[in-house]
Amino acid sequence: MSDENLQKLFIAIDESLKEANFIKLTLSGRKVAEAELKNVYARVVTIKAGTRLSLVYRYATRDVTRNFTFSEGVEEIQKQLVYGFNQAILLTSNADIHFMVLSPTKSTLKTKAASQTLTPVFMHDKQKSRLINVQNNPYLTPLGISTAEGKIKKGSEDKFRQINKYIEEVSHIVEQAGFEGQFSIADMGSGKGYLTFALYDYLTHTCGFTPIVTGVELRKGLVDQCNDIVHKAGYANLKFIQGTIESADVPNIDILIALHACDTATDEAIFRGISQKARVIVTAPCCHKQIRQQMNAQEVLGEITKFGILKERQAEIVTDTIRALILEAYGYSTRVFEFISTEHTPKNVMIAAVRKREFTSVDGAKLTQIEALKSLFGIEFHYLEKLLKLTK
Repeated sequence: MSDENLQKLFIAIDESLKEANFIKLTLSGRKVAEAELKNVYARVVTIKAGTRLSLVYRYATRDVTRNFTFSEGVEEIQKQLVYGFNQAILLTSNADIHFMVLSPTKSTLKTKAASQTLTPVFMHDKQKSRLINVQNNPYLTPLGISTAEGKIKKGSEDKFRQINKYIEEVSHIVEQAGFEGQFSIADMGSGKGYLTFALYDYLTHTCGFTPIVTGVELRKGLVDQCNDIVHKAGYANLKFIQGTIESADVPNIDILIALHACDTATDEAIFRGISQKARVIVTAPCCHKQIRQQMNAQEVLGEITKFGILKERQAEIVTDTIRALILEAYGYSTRVFEFISTEHTPKNVMIAAVRKREFTSVDGAKLTQIEALKSLFGIEFHYLEKLLKLTK
């Protein structure tokens, strides 16, 4: 390891941990394009064993988390940077440090002013780290999540955990997509706006982006309520409009979000995202009636679907598998994962898709896989296929 810039980065990581100002580290830019490991994310956590450096290894279809002592964690990061990745972004409360390998003999190391103001979690910090600040927050109190004194209301703890987990997941997706500066977000079916406000707040005030965020909601009363909070908070690039997934006037969408859109509304959201060439599509499906009503599995598979509850669960799996395959056919790198523990909500599956820049035409092999899956379960059509005119 003779790279001087790499050595400086290692020193900066070590010092940030010792001085308790380490916030996050992201490794990206695989040295081998075909490598299964796509990214590594590092942050500090406090567990029963003490304060640890937690590394999340992101693969195409799963995440693996391992906790290390600081010295072990730094050694692991060194190994990943030498053999696995060409780029590292270190965020501390003092500075942002960006390391990049340009060639086998050349690299760069750039330092900028700190973009994040999160308080890192170390042994002396007794409170659990949250991405969303509770105190002096202009939207949590009017939405009924926190008190005027900046404390989470009794009974709202689960909702606040969900908000933070959602922000954690979406921030990773935004990072993976490589967004910079200004981009547009449409949150379809924004409801009371909990997650819409939180995402705008985090991306704007913590990450330093300038997103233009539009919450789309059918109920006028909720739209008016949310816009009143927007006005009082002074959020210049956030607004709520009345409309549906199909009709909402949002001409340019970089990130389309639709959480708990019921049954085929999820397909309408994915269709709109694909049609507008959104770089990111994030959905959390709810209900799967359209496929369940069609399923007519034969032979041994019929033994699964003859039981009502098992048929319902199988319909969910098949429906979301076909959605993921269609997204992949249209050039999206797609993940399906649990984003909220079932302890907090039974609707806990998220489909996250990031559009590949090299996409040129629909992948026929993926469509063939979909046909085989439909045939296996006796399904005539998937609603998203109809919207995309993939089937009659």
